[in-house]
Amino acid sequence: MIERYSRPQMRNIWSDETKFAQWLRVEIAVCEAWAEMGKIPSQAMAKIRNARYDLDRIAEFLRVTHHDMTAFLNSVAESLGDESRFIHLGLTSSDIMDTALGLQLKDAANILEKDVAELVVVLESKAVEHKYTLMIGRTHGVHAEPTTFG
Repeated sequence: MIERYSRPQMRNIWSDETKFAQWLRVEIAVCEAWAEMGKIPSQAMAKIRNARYDLDRIAEFLRVTHHDMTAFLNSVAESLGDESRFIHLGLTSSDIMDTALGLQLKDAANILEKDVAELVVVLESKAVEHKYTLMIGRTHGVHAEPTTFG
């Protein structure tokens, strides 16, 4: 994302920090489902709910593994110890990445939806303001009949 052309809210949604936060959110949600099915002990879930990752450690692991999910999981494992065996249980990298991407897209769409609603208000105002302002109409790239700006 080109920083000078992006807004802080949108930049935040697409940051590595948020990407990994969403990955962890999905991993924990899957563990919650496994726990409900009795596959993960409640004592382990208490620790898993507090799982963390470290961006610097992910970067270090990435230099070795060349695989962002493996680097992420290694970092999370450091915060969990033995309970890390339950993280990513029955999952593929795409299961996590695609689900987290969907969450990021939803957050980005919420921002865009709000912005479009604000734009509609401004455009409606301009249309009313200029409903009698004449301008040259155009068709097929050439001048056509006069029309109004509004």
